[in-house]
Amino acid sequence: MTVRIPQFTVERWVNSPPLTPDALRGRVVLVDIWEYTCINWIRTSPYVKAWHRDYADLGLTVIGVHAPEFEFGKRAENIDRGIRDHQLTYPIALDNDFTFWRALGNIAWPARYLFDADGRLVERWIGEGDYDRTEAEIRRLLVAGTAGADLPPATPEAAKFVATPQPSYADVTEETYLGADRGIPGSFQVTGDWHSGGDYVELLSGPGEIALPFNAGEVNLVVHPGPSGDAALTVRLDGRPVGDERGADVGPDAVARIDGAGMIRLVAGASRDDHLLTLTADQPGFRAYAFTFGP
Repeated sequence: MTVRIPQFTVERWVNSPPLTPDALRGRVVLVDIWEYTCINWIRTSPYVKAWHRDYADLGLTVIGVHAPEFEFGKRAENIDRGIRDHQLTYPIALDNDFTFWRALGNIAWPARYLFDADGRLVERWIGEGDYDRTEAEIRRLLVAGTAGADLPPATPEAAKFVATPQPSYADVTEETYLGADRGIPGSFQVTGDWHSGGDYVELLSGPGEIALPFNAGEVNLVVHPGPSGDAALTVRLDGRPVGDERGADVGPDAVARIDGAGMIRLVAGASRDDHLLTLTADQPGFRAYAFTFGP
């Protein structure tokens, strides 16, 4: 059965007027299903941006379809900031009700759907990786659509991906949700006055702690600062203020300062051993949603 680009029945568009399958006819189209707090998508975004950069003038249209994992991702101020922070300049469709997601039969973030110039689905990729294969298919379709098309060399991003050994995710701690709906008892502990919501834990009065055993080189956390708009987390690794292993969002004082809903990087470059991460918050209303990890 031939699968075609569904109609974009979405909340609104950013970086573009509304697009339709008919208007896209004659263009190769890459639909990127994304979520601005998703570390797996964040790792893919340099490649998606590179394809837009190098091939948009040669017949490729990249469309990012944002489907929010958490309720705060539906709010305009949050997603618009996410688009700015990730420096996305290609058309973005906000699929707050997952209408386009369901029309594609999508199953996860991130996902890439590549359509030819007649709007027919050529291939789908779920998750990270296969960037060289995705780019090769983009190039093949662009050449097929324009006889004698003069394409530039493959993007430096895809070339580097091919040349770089990929790290192993074997035995890396799996994504850890903190709310009552998806949290696994015993995967973390909280101390203090916390409320457990459906997809988050919220600090009602401070201070409060979250303790997480893990084995990974990288730890990230999806957070919301609460009604004040600002919060701070003191980060300890194995009982000590995090030092050289601190992530990009943690200062030299071992404190992560949060001024919006999103993903923060807490640990980077930790040894692949069993560790204990302890976070201390004191701002009432602070919410923590999910830990993600990398090798």
